[in-house]
Amino acid sequence: VQLQASGGGFMQAGGSLRLSCAASGPPLFTYVMGWFRQAPGKEREFVAAMSRNGGSTYYADSMKGRFTISRDNAKNTVYLQMNSLKIGDTAVYYCAADRIVALFNIPTEYDYWGQGTLVTVSS
Repeated sequence: VQLQASGGGFMQAGGSLRLSCAASGPPLFTYVMGWFRQAPGKEREFVAAMSRNGGSTYYADSMKGRFTISRDNAKNTVYLQMNSLKIGDTAVYYCAADRIVALFNIPTEYDYWGQGTLVTVSS
């Protein structure tokens, strides 16, 4: 599967952005999907994940209540809705996929990655 992330940009703190991860190839409902982010000088960190059937979603503690992962099977696209953005959310955001994931919050569990989209949150 090939993943293409988009939707990043500049936003003031408190605003919202929606990131998209469009896939070409097999349908995304056959994959566990994850969103990760990496800020300058920091390690890549887990943001959110969705099970293959879409019945389970997982979030990092700091994103709970603010971010929502969703999927549109018809468009073969996964989204990350980000609300109440904070300056600390500034990072490059990556979508990731794999058919079998034991630990959904670990980057090395995923074999397929999008190219990343930059989100910059200013005061």
